[in-house]
Amino acid sequence: MVREDGKRNFALRQTNGSEESVFSGNTPRQAALKAARRLEPGSSEESAERVELQLREKGTDKVHIYEGWAWHETAPDNKPDWMPDEITEANVSKKGIEHLES
Repeated sequence: MVREDGKRNFALRQTNGSEESVFSGNTPRQAALKAARRLEPGSSEESAERVELQLREKGTDKVHIYEGWAWHETAPDNKPDWMPDEITEANVSKKGIEHLES
């Protein structure tokens, strides 16, 4: 379901089928990136653990499947005062779409 502002809601599905977190974004990838930033970060992008993320688009039976990972990185030199010296970066790679059985 598309909200007034054009964003859609995506529920993060656990392996047992429960949906405890909801992420919003204009695209499924945007919501997946938000979910990936909550993963346990590795020391670098190459050493970060890859985790499967399943995001069900609210109001539909579509489940977008991504591989996500997160890592720590040094903040840029021109960072604002409130930003910490070390930040969490994330990336995702789309694996496909599945449809839930009704």
